[in-house]
Amino acid sequence: MDKSGYRILLVDDETDTLEFISYNLKKEGYEIHQSLNGKDAVVRAGEILPHLILLDVMMPEMDGLETCRELRKNPGLDRSAIVFLTARGDHSRSEGYKAGADYYMTKPISPEVLINRINAILAGRDKPSVDQDDLSSTV
Repeated sequence: MDKSGYRILLVDDETDTLEFISYNLKKEGYEIHQSLNGKDAVVRAGEILPHLILLDVMMPEMDGLETCRELRKNPGLDRSAIVFLTARGDHSRSEGYKAGADYYMTKPISPEVLINRINAILAGRDKPSVDQDDLSSTV
């Protein structure tokens, strides 16, 4: 799978987590964007139209569940995969799916497993029809 052109938005309030995941996904060829909170993630996602959003559940300002519900209200993100990557256990899994998530992964997770799952998720989805270069003409 050619990974160039795939945009991934990472949302986590812990900068160490963002940097670690970013590093590993950039090595794979993905275009990575980051947000430290849910409010910023909703805005950023609307701007960049990511193919996949990797979202933490426990964050200040707006938690991941609320963020996911807000993201799902944006029709431009209807083809974006939303994946929860969180330290919370199975009891929150159903809450995540009810909020609109497509997948749920539990921390800690090895970089290899995370990359393999992201590759599989994106391989099963079409790229959104809006190209990054087209964004400036739609604003």
